[in-house]
Amino acid sequence: MFRIGYNTNGLAHHRLRDALDLLAGLGYGGVALTPDVGELDLYDLDPVRVRALREQLRERDLTVVVETGARYVLDPRAKHRPSLMDASAAGRERRVDFYRRSIDLAADLGAPLVSLWSGAADEPASGDARDTDRATAEPLWERLVAGLRAVLDHARARGVRVGFEPEPGMFIERPAGYREVVRRLEDRGNELGLTLDLGHLVVTGDVPAADQVRALAPRIVHVHLDDARAGVHEHLQLGSGELDLSDALRALQITGYVGMAAVELSRDSHRAPQAARTALERIREALVASTRP
Repeated sequence: MFRIGYNTNGLAHHRLRDALDLLAGLGYGGVALTPDVGELDLYDLDPVRVRALREQLRERDLTVVVETGARYVLDPRAKHRPSLMDASAAGRERRVDFYRRSIDLAADLGAPLVSLWSGAADEPASGDARDTDRATAEPLWERLVAGLRAVLDHARARGVRVGFEPEPGMFIERPAGYREVVRRLEDRGNELGLTLDLGHLVVTGDVPAADQVRALAPRIVHVHLDDARAGVHEHLQLGSGELDLSDALRALQITGYVGMAAVELSRDSHRAPQAARTALERIREALVASTRP
């Protein structure tokens, strides 16, 4: 059985130690840790604090993965910039360095996985769209593949797995784009796992989500749980959108997924205790429903 976790990007107003106590007290079995400015700044890490965090995770029996979706940690004026798609080589290297630091933190915490995404390109091109102009797209693919190879090199050296998340609005936003990334990585493709966000599948029309789970099962290394409506990239509380949560969780169970399925409600920090409680209640209800004939 996979573990149910909660992403700390939905606990932005809590001290990290308080957030872990809250999640463990509610009954969560894991935490998807998003390092950000403040207490766990990757550019100002306190090794003593990292060791204490690892011990607290052990004491609370919380498994951990490291997420990399901090919004303004690299550029205080531009969300999620620079990325692997940046036109500037220096900008792309800053993102690669951020991913290396995330991998180092994961290794120090005993986390098996770091999750990341492509970022958005300034050029009007998508790695998922068949009608994208090839002359425009190819240089973007080169940037992405080169950046991922550098990240995978560091992950291999530190013994950490990388999960790639298709993200609506970015160069790679659908499962089809992830498959193309794997193909273009050639000999390194099998090192890049898939982080599958169930709500994103609703946004991009890759539904039913359960069908995608079954089709992609051999590649899935991490899962995000959130609800959504078709065409609108807004993370909603589970049960508030169009996701068939019970069906998707049944598919995860049937396919033997044993990683973490982490709730991601990044816009709900102002009501985090109730949001986390409600999400877990709805997951448990959906799991019960998934066992019915």
